Amino acid sequence: MNLINEASPHFHGNALTCKIMGAVCLALVPTLIAATALYGLAAPLVVLVCIATALVCEHLCCIIMHRESTAGDFSCVVTAMLLAFTLPATCPFYVAAAGTAFAIIVAKMLFGGIGCNFANPAVAGRIFIMVAFPSALASYPAVQGTPLDAISGATPLAEAASGAPTASYLDLFLGNHAGALGETCILTLLIGYIFLLAVRVVDAWATVPFIATVAIVTGIGGQDVVYQVLSGGLALGAFFMATDYTTTPMTPKGKIIFGVGCGLITALVRLFASAPEGVAFSILFMNLFVPLIDRYTRSQPVGGVKHALV
Repeated sequence: MNLINEASPHFHGNALTCKIMGAVCLALVPTLIAATALYGLAAPLVVLVCIATALVCEHLCCIIMHRESTAGDFSCVVTAMLLAFTLPATCPFYVAAAGTAFAIIVAKMLFGGIGCNFANPAVAGRIFIMVAFPSALASYPAVQGTPLDAISGATPLAEAASGAPTASYLDLFLGNHAGALGETCILTLLIGYIFLLAVRVVDAWATVPFIATVAIVTGIGGQDVVYQVLSGGLALGAFFMATDYTTTPMTPKGKIIFGVGCGLITALVRLFASAPEGVAFSILFMNLFVPLIDRYTRSQPVGGVKHALV
């Protein structure tokens, strides 16, 4: 009997990568529109810079690797949009381009491309920018229409960490405060996530435990639970990053473990670390444990592995 040794997927359905990624891009459009309304034309320009950089980098990598270009499957566009959504509208274009290049070349293509990367490329790109260009994330633009002396301001999480939160729950839900492009308007993020649930592109096995764990742990820590849930990058991370096919576990039980782990780390960073936010670090850290989680949550073949290979 001939044994076929090839990379997954081993079973193919009707869903195509371009259709799935296209749906995710469509789900992110409402948030892009909201960011443009809140922060002006600088918001879509940062997103366009990231998308252009991602397309060029992925295409060049495929040429160097002597492979058919995968730039047209929209996966790099999703990465670019998610990374751009973690940046302020004032982020210099060269910083956005550098972070995107790192996400595509280092975090994705060096590991074999889509389906082979061990970490979420957008998260890796965000952390690269935090380390290499911290000044680019030092301040965030205020919403359009605010007084001229409020050109930039602290995010709600930074205000909460200093003990002086000013944004109301409604401001947090609608994005009427200083923040990153895609981390402010919870309403549009929720609309996009519900759309993905409706078309069965994502599920809630990791998302709900992620958000619930943050709420429970920060509540135990004496924080305003609603404020914590509606602030920072929690919604963006839980809705669109913790649902990534490649870098999250495959089973519902594994996704629950992943979500709880992400939520616990995020909450601990918010409560005890000097940085007010920990969503990106929590997702990247839990990405490292996905193979181990999969190993112990997947069903074993009947008769055990040894008998199955005989």
